[in-house]
Amino acid sequence: MMKRLSRALGRSTSDPKVNQVSEVQPPVVQTNGVEVTTVQAAPAGPWILEERSIDATRPMRVVVIGSGISGIIASIRLRQRIGKLDLCVYEKNADIGGTWLENRYPGCACDIPAHTYQATFEPNKDWSTFYAAAPEIHNYWKRVSDKYGCEKHIQFKRQVVGATWDAAACKWKLQVKNTDSGEIFEDTCDVVVSASGALNEWKWPSIEGLHDFKGKLLHSACWDESYDYSGKRVAVIGNGSSGIQIVPGMLPKVTHLDHYIRGKTWLSPTFAREQIDKRNSELENFSFTPEEIEAFKKDHSVYQEFRKEIEKELQSVHGATLVGTPEQLGTTEFFTENMKRRLRRKPELADDLMPAFPPICRRLTPGPGYLEALTDDKVDVISSPIVKIVQDGVVTADGKHHPADAIVCATGFDTTFTPRFPITGENGLSLAKRWEETPENYLSLAVDGFPNYFICLGPNAALGEGNLLLLIEKEIDYVTFCLQKMQRDNIRAMQVRKEAVERFRRHCDQYFSRTVFSLECRSWYKGGSLNGRITALWPGSSLHAMKALAYPRWEDYTYEYVNDNPNGWIGDGWAEDERNKIINVDYLDDDQIDFPTAVIAKAMEHVKEHVNGVNSVNGRLPN
Repeated sequence: MMKRLSRALGRSTSDPKVNQVSEVQPPVVQTNGVEVTTVQAAPAGPWILEERSIDATRPMRVVVIGSGISGIIASIRLRQRIGKLDLCVYEKNADIGGTWLENRYPGCACDIPAHTYQATFEPNKDWSTFYAAAPEIHNYWKRVSDKYGCEKHIQFKRQVVGATWDAAACKWKLQVKNTDSGEIFEDTCDVVVSASGALNEWKWPSIEGLHDFKGKLLHSACWDESYDYSGKRVAVIGNGSSGIQIVPGMLPKVTHLDHYIRGKTWLSPTFAREQIDKRNSELENFSFTPEEIEAFKKDHSVYQEFRKEIEKELQSVHGATLVGTPEQLGTTEFFTENMKRRLRRKPELADDLMPAFPPICRRLTPGPGYLEALTDDKVDVISSPIVKIVQDGVVTADGKHHPADAIVCATGFDTTFTPRFPITGENGLSLAKRWEETPENYLSLAVDGFPNYFICLGPNAALGEGNLLLLIEKEIDYVTFCLQKMQRDNIRAMQVRKEAVERFRRHCDQYFSRTVFSLECRSWYKGGSLNGRITALWPGSSLHAMKALAYPRWEDYTYEYVNDNPNGWIGDGWAEDERNKIINVDYLDDDQIDFPTAVIAKAMEHVKEHVNGVNSVNGRLPN
């Protein structure tokens, strides 16, 4: 009977898909091409019944800038979750990888354990060492990119050099440079996702005579891999994250190394110290044996147990960042003991290296092999300030001349968050101007006045402790939620409210006032200043960030709708499958039904507790 009825009404699920005619002009409508006058005329006023299915997916063009870790994850998740997506990723380099492609200095490695520095959905059981080196990390992300077909959507050697919001069209107009030819072409998109990262604009230090040096001048972020420094006298300037890795990385091949330290810094104990002790190893960065790697591959539970052990320790540091907590008060003694142990061959270095400010005020790094390298007879630690560079070496404030064949500037990046190219939002406002005072934002990923523009690892996104990869994934998840809403609710532009940005800025300032990050120490967290505003860090732990980014607060945004019709989301009465003569009732499948088994379990537990309570009152032992 029902089969005959569906055939009679033209709704057979076996019928081929057709495009239902849906041009409706009240009070006359067309049904299968036949005009039918409605019995009831439409009420007076604007027509708000939008000619679309309620679940129709509006086509959307998204441009992602950069194919580092954020760009790769964005490419994967956007294609996974966003329907009718036209995706383009512009990458200025010739390959994917970002940081792990560009930074190839000796010793370049991840400074958190490799098994926590990977995508949650793509675990790697083949890491060769506890702290993986840059080439191995790049190879991992290259495999991820290949596996998920990312490069089909990447245009290499294409650098975005300008972006302007077209308010009338609700589109971004981009200027893109072909880095080979220098030619600039234009592109247009609905949404821009900036995944270029914060630490990608390196610069030479401001030292008198730097470019008069006649030897080899190198920068950690622009390393000349063809240069052979074997048997050379080398000067390494800087003891930030890069310098801490370069010193032990170059040491085995050089005849002498002068290490210039501008500021003292803490080196943290390595994560999962028991793993080192278990191996009776003096090395902070141990290698995994073939047997261990095989065990990880053979038994996933063994791998998961190890991975979770490291992750748990990584996520257990947050208390030490808050001034006055027992964890924070104990860090100085703990870090001091660790550094003195590692400097025991030259204990006099401890006073030159350990600062007066408490640990974690600057970036937390274990620096595998660094302190041990400083105790080597080939290394001199120089704390006297550099006055100038001369043709054959370095002159310090104490009047000494230090000859060098090569000078390595491990002096970092532009950490001001100033946009690398002009970005112009509503009413001609440039992002550089918007951030002239401070790079305020909302949840590190949105700025008022810049609709349909999302930032990965923007201001206040980095972590002083915890797992940054989790935060990246959650930021990308958040962006996909926003794009899904734009498609679902027929939105053509969304932007964060100015008051939401102001609240987040105030929240960050209040939060950091109680943390070790606000103490007097020079840090890139504050743009390289001693006492500046903290603009780099997330105001909380990485576990906190995961919760904050889990569900967007839609009330913190404003919206512009297609055809200026806020009612457009509800459509014209059709569902998309239904319009195409597909009647899908899989909502009755067991795997689609939300069975309230937990409610039953709670009810049974309540009954058990009640019975046990009665039995106890009556003097009987509970069952």
